Amino acid sequence: MSSTTGARTGRKHRVREEALAEILRTGRRLLVEEGPGAVTLRAIAREMGMTAPGLYRYYAGHRDLIQALASSLYDELATALTTARDRHPAAEPGRQLREVCRELRRWALDHPREFGLLFAKPDADADTTPGTVAHDSGWRFGGVVLDLMVQLWRNGGVQPPPTALDPAWAAQLEEVREHLSGEPVPLDAIYVFVACWARLYGAVAVEAFGHLDFALTDPEPLFEHTLADILTALGATPGAD
Repeated sequence: MSSTTGARTGRKHRVREEALAEILRTGRRLLVEEGPGAVTLRAIAREMGMTAPGLYRYYAGHRDLIQALASSLYDELATALTTARDRHPAAEPGRQLREVCRELRRWALDHPREFGLLFAKPDADADTTPGTVAHDSGWRFGGVVLDLMVQLWRNGGVQPPPTALDPAWAAQLEEVREHLSGEPVPLDAIYVFVACWARLYGAVAVEAFGHLDFALTDPEPLFEHTLADILTALGATPGAD
């Protein structure tokens, strides 16, 4: 391939990447300003001064578009959590996890529509089933939290549940273990991980979606109390910052 042909190919690639980035920026703006129902190929084409068929050169349909948007949001969130984690030494996974959980709350409160698309899934095309574009990026986000939980388990702090797991529970938890790269974490510890995640997500979501407004003008103390319980269940010291 000649240098001229290579340069032309490089320019085409850059133009395509810039167009893809603009499409996602426009889709995200529509999501924030008007809600998930506004994120359509037709609406994005109109905002960008394109024809709707022109967007099909980039995304085959609505599902591909929403998957790409969800994937980019998961990546952004994973980056934010990783940055928060790295504010503390790797030898202190409890402090790292505390900061990660706080950053998840901050991101959700700053980006409620984006948080809703990822975690409330008002659009079915934002799913993270295996084989979807959003699946791997969703696990990259989840891995930031899960890896710290595994480190706490290695430190011996995770207490198993008081009763044996029902076999139906165990079968469901096997999928989580598959993402631990061969780490021999017992299923009862993974159950604790999932239970702690459910509490964390619930505490963040109920505030981000405005469902504590009836009772609290400042939900942060409730979040911090819940976070302390989660850290205790994982064997981390929930004390000083």
